[in-house]
Amino acid sequence: MSEITVSRKRSLYGRSFSGQERENRMIKKIKIAVTITFVVVALILAKHFFNQRFDSVEALQEYMKGFGLAAPFLLTAFQAFQVVVPVLPGYLGCAAGAIAFGAGAGFWCNYIGISAGSIIAYFLARKYGVKIVLSLFPGHQYEKWSSKIENSKSFDWFLFIATLLPLFPDDLLCYLSGLLKMNSKKFIWIIILGKPWCILAYSIVFGMI
Repeated sequence: MSEITVSRKRSLYGRSFSGQERENRMIKKIKIAVTITFVVVALILAKHFFNQRFDSVEALQEYMKGFGLAAPFLLTAFQAFQVVVPVLPGYLGCAAGAIAFGAGAGFWCNYIGISAGSIIAYFLARKYGVKIVLSLFPGHQYEKWSSKIENSKSFDWFLFIATLLPLFPDDLLCYLSGLLKMNSKKFIWIIILGKPWCILAYSIVFGMI
């Protein structure tokens, strides 16, 4: 995993101590602001949710229709957000989208949102380096998957297979792809071709509820 190691060393030692401190404070403030925003939005949505009677899937769908044309865009934006700032598992958004909008529309909202968030995460890692990754993920998780990638013969195929299957930490792998400075076109194509299948499976399963 030489590229990530090099990136990490440059990030840690290539700047002055004061520069590192400023960057650490900035990332910490961003993380706190994002967390507070997420909690506030979650509480507002929860209040609306519990004020309703959702005794059927149709009732939930009618509630979501109350947001009008903004409803699918809100789901898409949420799915992108939860990749960039991994707070909740992605399958929860997939379930919500499929139940609220049906398998077809829910799939497209989830697919576009998750793919967009994956690409944003990749470019954030390329720009800000290992510090942003360590600020969003536990250090032991970073070390674990860095080691797995280092031992893999081809990271391109490893990433593609990871996007096809559930239970892989896709969000972290997108950030690690940016640290590796993987070819951006190759990364985007892997996301476009690999992401839809697992999301489609979730959409079909939850759409049947």
